[in-house]
Amino acid sequence: MASSRWRMPSHFALLALLATPALAESLPDTETATEVQTVVVTGKKVEKGQNEAASHGALGEKKLLDTPFSVTVIDEEDMSKRQANSVAQLFVNDPSVSSSSPSATTDWWGAQIRGLGVRNYYVDGNPMLLYWGGEFPLEAVETVEALKGLSGFMYGFGSPGGVISYSLKKPTEAKRLTTEIGYRNDSVFYANIDAGGRLGEDQRLGYRVDVAAEKGDAYNGAGVNRTLGSVALDYRLTPDLIWYGSAIYQDSKLEHEPLLFYWDSYTGDNLPEVTDDYDNVLIKGSYYKTKTLISSTGLTWQINDTWKANLVTGYTQKDHYSNKMFAYMLNEAGDYEGTAYNFSGRLKNYSTQATLQGQVYTGSVKHDIVVGAAYQKTTDQWGNEWYWSNDFNGNIYQKQTFAVTRDIDYSFAPVSANEQQTAAFASDTLHFNDKWQAIVGLRYTYYDQEDMDGDPSVGSGYSTDALTPTIALIYKPRGNISVYGSYVESLEAGTRVGDTYANVGEILDATISEQLEVGLKLEQDRTSFTTAAFRVERAAQIDQYVDGLRYLSQDGLTIYQGLEAIGSYKVNEALRVGLGATYLDASIEDVSPDNAAVEGHIPASAAKWQAVANADYDVQSIRGLSLHGSVRYYGDAYYDDLNRILIPHRTLANVGFQYRTEMYGHGVTFTGNINNLFNTTYWEMSGLGEGINGALSMKVNW
Repeated sequence: MASSRWRMPSHFALLALLATPALAESLPDTETATEVQTVVVTGKKVEKGQNEAASHGALGEKKLLDTPFSVTVIDEEDMSKRQANSVAQLFVNDPSVSSSSPSATTDWWGAQIRGLGVRNYYVDGNPMLLYWGGEFPLEAVETVEALKGLSGFMYGFGSPGGVISYSLKKPTEAKRLTTEIGYRNDSVFYANIDAGGRLGEDQRLGYRVDVAAEKGDAYNGAGVNRTLGSVALDYRLTPDLIWYGSAIYQDSKLEHEPLLFYWDSYTGDNLPEVTDDYDNVLIKGSYYKTKTLISSTGLTWQINDTWKANLVTGYTQKDHYSNKMFAYMLNEAGDYEGTAYNFSGRLKNYSTQATLQGQVYTGSVKHDIVVGAAYQKTTDQWGNEWYWSNDFNGNIYQKQTFAVTRDIDYSFAPVSANEQQTAAFASDTLHFNDKWQAIVGLRYTYYDQEDMDGDPSVGSGYSTDALTPTIALIYKPRGNISVYGSYVESLEAGTRVGDTYANVGEILDATISEQLEVGLKLEQDRTSFTTAAFRVERAAQIDQYVDGLRYLSQDGLTIYQGLEAIGSYKVNEALRVGLGATYLDASIEDVSPDNAAVEGHIPASAAKWQAVANADYDVQSIRGLSLHGSVRYYGDAYYDDLNRILIPHRTLANVGFQYRTEMYGHGVTFTGNINNLFNTTYWEMSGLGEGINGALSMKVNW
């Protein structure tokens, strides 16, 4: 069970003791110590910074330095070093990316980028609904990218918050086998096996297999029970034609996690004093269960030295089984009304995309061309039972005695919605000379939504289409500096109003969002730096209250404009430090008189300031030992557009270490981290914040 104070259990302490530099004394002689040094050097990360290559949908693969947008890439080594298991922990060093879902809770609302909620998630290019119903399993992930801002040309129909894209682990050229065992407080143990290589006399078949499991009670009392399996294959049909395929499956059940809070009914002037006693807000018998399947297959053809073609088709499915508990906070005394939420859902995505990428010249101008076509289909299938009921009440300072006992019907009704996108796109990156580049892209999208169940209370289907451009100019005074400006449009789906509103079933029109961005990127031997000024305009959706009834309307604009700057400096061979900050000026503008109450207000969840400082240090006196840490500031943000409830700011610190050595001829890595080092208590948008929690693991390279 969770406790208000975190202690290091005896088995955690034992693992920590094993990870200390005293382990080096077990090396038999000086020659072995020299071998350990070699292992450490080859294991160190090559700093790429803005020279990192990333894939940007229809724009193809480009270095970040040549990309006219702000993009953050988190690689496998960084994830492993920080033992990240949530979006918030993944992007802790990027002040523009955040999440209100603490570790070991159901990720209900998803991440935010520059104050806007992210609704666009991709796995190896396949779209997937991930912003509620659990974190993505990172054991099978090679890189995670956050594309900030509109994605209309690169990825098609979507909301303007940005894109989070996961790339799964790929087959390796060299044979590899690693095993990892680890621990997270209070009692979560996890294990992972990662194998890769090539088979056959001609090494044509490549493989990568990952198996993981995690079980126990987390720092907040939630019961974690998760298993994962993934496989990726490729086969060289000819030296120029490669088939590839991958599949990943996860079965996850998060039990008796802390209540998720709503503040809509709150009447106090100040928020209740926050507590770190999670035991008081756990509900026996509650859980949220998901089953996730992701698969894809395709062909890559290197036509010649300058042209290549790719065809990929994918299928994703996520099943949700909710027995999750919510609560409406009422007053400063900490009283709440508790609600049980039972439903099931099966969400499927089918996607196919064909691209042709290559180079042509017109005189002295080189053109990097990408053309393609894409098709996506999404179906929703919900359960026969929806249950939302005030089954219990309580107080956050008193233990909750309610336990779930009702039988739940998780059987599925027929498919209720069918959404389809058909798109064609083309982009041209024009290299005028070594200093000037221009990018012109255009995407045509036809969107169609069909109502399959014929229920008049949820409206009928609709269709729309749009031509969304991307235009950018890049100036590189030197090879390691780029200055850019870009303009992007994105088609955002119309909203079918849900059953929590009096105007249920009404269809709100699809809209076009716009973004302007100018920025600078720099990558030198010691310095990596990126900064961007941006402005996003999107249609506002506003809650109206008429005669005590709640309506959803589309009215006016929400404007998000600001400035971000992120940099790091290598002080010497041992120490690298980083700083980053994001300033956001967000407002609701141009609303009708009916919504005058929110005119000029700050949109929900949009913090004016976020900032971070971080450092990585290689301990010179202890070969193989490195330390890292960060301090991040999260600014005040309003819970809703009415700006009644202000969620206060907080500052959180994380620290960790990694120790690489050799034991019995095998490379061994010990890793440990503590998140929220000072056990700061705070309110998140949807409940209690993340208390102090730690992890320790041992990985063996066989």
